[in-house]
Amino acid sequence: MPLRLDIKRKLTARSDRVKCVDLHPSEPWMLCSLYSGNINVWNYENQQQVKSFEVCDLPVRAAKFVPRKNWIVSGSDDMQIRIFNYNTLDRIHSFEAHSDYVRCIIVHPTQPYILTSSDDMLIKLWNWDKAWACQQVFEGHSHYIMQIAINPKDNNTFASASLDRTLKVWQLGASTANFTLEGHEKGVNCVDYYHGGDKPYLISGADDRLVKIWDYQNKTCVQTLEGHAQNVTAVCFHPELPVALTGSEDGTVRVWHTNTHRLENCLNYGFERVWTICCLKGSNNVSLGYDEGSILVKVGREEPAVSMDASGGKIIWARHSELQQANLKALPEGGEIRDGERLPVSVKDMGACEIYPQTIQHNPNGRFVVVCGDGEYIIYTAMALRNKAFGSAQEFVWAQDSSEYAIRESGSTIRIFKNFKERKNFKSDFSAEGIYGGFLLGIKSVSGLTFYDWETLDLVRRIEIQPRAVYWSDSGKLVCLATEDSYFILSYDSEQVQKARENNQVAEDGVEAAFDVLGEMNESVRTGLWVGDCFIYTNAVNRINYFVGGELVTIAHLDRPLYVLGYVPRDDRLYLVDKELGVVSYQLLLSVLEYQTAVMRRDFPTADRVLPSIPKEHRTRVAHFLEKQGFKQQALAVSTDPEHRFELAVALEDLDTAKVLAQEANNPQKWSQLAELAASTNNLQLAKECMQKAQDYGGLLLLATSSGDEQLVQSLGELTQAEGKHNLSFLSYFLVGDLPKCLDILVSTGRLPEAAFFARSYLPDRISEIVELWKVKLTSINEKAGQSLADPKSYENLFPGLQEAIETQKYLEQQDRGLFPASVSTTIVPNHERNLVAEARAQMKGGAAVSQQSRLLSGEKTISFEQDEDDLDLDLEGVNIDDNIDTTDINIDDDLLSD
Repeated sequence: MPLRLDIKRKLTARSDRVKCVDLHPSEPWMLCSLYSGNINVWNYENQQQVKSFEVCDLPVRAAKFVPRKNWIVSGSDDMQIRIFNYNTLDRIHSFEAHSDYVRCIIVHPTQPYILTSSDDMLIKLWNWDKAWACQQVFEGHSHYIMQIAINPKDNNTFASASLDRTLKVWQLGASTANFTLEGHEKGVNCVDYYHGGDKPYLISGADDRLVKIWDYQNKTCVQTLEGHAQNVTAVCFHPELPVALTGSEDGTVRVWHTNTHRLENCLNYGFERVWTICCLKGSNNVSLGYDEGSILVKVGREEPAVSMDASGGKIIWARHSELQQANLKALPEGGEIRDGERLPVSVKDMGACEIYPQTIQHNPNGRFVVVCGDGEYIIYTAMALRNKAFGSAQEFVWAQDSSEYAIRESGSTIRIFKNFKERKNFKSDFSAEGIYGGFLLGIKSVSGLTFYDWETLDLVRRIEIQPRAVYWSDSGKLVCLATEDSYFILSYDSEQVQKARENNQVAEDGVEAAFDVLGEMNESVRTGLWVGDCFIYTNAVNRINYFVGGELVTIAHLDRPLYVLGYVPRDDRLYLVDKELGVVSYQLLLSVLEYQTAVMRRDFPTADRVLPSIPKEHRTRVAHFLEKQGFKQQALAVSTDPEHRFELAVALEDLDTAKVLAQEANNPQKWSQLAELAASTNNLQLAKECMQKAQDYGGLLLLATSSGDEQLVQSLGELTQAEGKHNLSFLSYFLVGDLPKCLDILVSTGRLPEAAFFARSYLPDRISEIVELWKVKLTSINEKAGQSLADPKSYENLFPGLQEAIETQKYLEQQDRGLFPASVSTTIVPNHERNLVAEARAQMKGGAAVSQQSRLLSGEKTISFEQDEDDLDLDLEGVNIDDNIDTTDINIDDDLLSD
């Protein structure tokens, strides 16, 4: 099985010639030092340049992050080393380090050291804790020293590459080299150490266009890689993957398998000559520096090679070529397992694998495990890692039957094995690009996905979709087809397939009724599995979701990518792993999943049987699920959250339950909601009670006026007046005709001008009293304005008809103010059509008696009336008593007041 080196370009940054690149271990930053003399820092997640340093006018050939100090260290052709703080952008220090161009800088991983190499043929060790003192000089090369690399397995040794055609290995503390490696025919430009523990290797690239791999223990060249058409300028062993990357002036980056030394890939982005390559431990990112800029690519799968046998709780994973086993049953007793926390699993070494593991898969019963990689597969016993079978294959998949599996060889040949013996082989109609195991054998080609029966290899169905993964449920009745951007949930009906075969009705594309689409979701599945009829998965935005019957439920939001290992029903926990092989778990109750599955099947007897086993703290989540499915009545019975129950009761118009819940909460908001519901269902008594408890005075006023409840309006006026809600108090008193209290409210709130006009319109016998108060207040502000106000007692001539108005007022006060039934509403003349002054005159003169209709009219609660043309008619509409208007803003014209 060849390496699945998915290579995705994540950043393209055009610039001047890039001589050095580096990656920050914790920030998403790529550093580029340029031939033009600048250093740029790019954020490869948002594609933005985030920092820039103008170092000098000459090329900057070397630059490195020092993350523990927040520094960038640079070396340039002016022989200077400069240190910048990448947070403040300040230059911390600079000094002349060499007598010629600085070619390379390496930061020691643990000590406060940097190593620099130069065209002056020297390597120097600098200590920043000692004011950048030069602690050691390494001499021995006879030409420019192009690159140095520290041994990741021994930080006291490092290697150097020189144009004198040699590699030298040095030790800190010794001024001369330990040994020299010779073999290149021209100058050596680059060198790097192998990171794995299994091989003592160095890699080098030279102007002879060759790449050589050296065993530094035996001091021999073990492999020469040929293929570049120009000088090799950069080499790098990837710290995570079994690959080496080499760059050349021919513009290509070649990817070589470190075990087979086979060329896996050749990258050419058209950026001219390659000058530098950088990889980062713990990451799949690789940065490349070219003549025309820099590129960051993601190489390989981040998904770790790991598999779990859910029934036995055993996990097998690969660390490079070493296989290890973790046992969930061996977790410490009594320790509390928290969601998302790394589990202290005990790890046991199982031994080295003959191939580099790219994928590991347990078979369905957990007895065997297959390791795939390097174009081969090996089947081991899961307990002791004994070899049971092996072979060459591009891909390997298990069937639902634990003893059956299939492999895809190069081309389109598919071979089926049972009990480790080949049972059948066939070639698909189209070139097979991938195969999928499970209940049916799936084969992906350019035309789509084709399902075959494992036993007979008969065509079941051809679907025009090219999935990235296929997940079957244990029952074989449900399947998930996951593509790059979405996934489809299908049901499979084997009876329809059998019936079609018996009736000879299998079409060219198979049995159309075999599958039925149950749902499609527009999100990417990273890894997934089925638990019963629930499909649980992690997605591209780092959430754990599960899909059941068209409903999507989020279990957790993650802070990093996690990969599903398996579900252990005994623990009610879902186990996942990160790319560093840290195991975490999340609680997921099997009883909840069974209940939801039963509800989706409309199997309520089963659901009711499962419900008691669901802990009370999880029932609200179940109730939300029921609600989304439209079963609100059942949700109300199941939910334990008072807030949720109240919402459901309101939605179901269950007033009794809602009232009980509102009483328990005693929350004004709930009383308001319930009042609105009661009003909409014509339960006015409950609406009134709820509004009173919610102190919804506006609603009470509307309810009282709508239902003709005079007593409620009266009590509202008193209550709102006591609470200082003057607008509502004024309106309540006005509606019941208590005009003196209306006037008192205007006076008490300092609205004396409005009070005067109100008295002029409705209570003329109190005009003088109010004008006197207005005068006093206005005089304190503007004496002349205060004196300009005319009092009816002193200037009767200015108020014609005032006496008649007062008599009319007294006449109205004697009228019957009781309420009248709606049945007489058609006989009542509207107020604006009445002449109350005429009515009063008629009574005083003993003329025609006031009609019954007029008597009824006088009892109307709306007290606005018209006077003679000489009288002032005041409209109080729009006056907001709660507004605090400053009377100093009133500009009074003397002539107007005297009128």
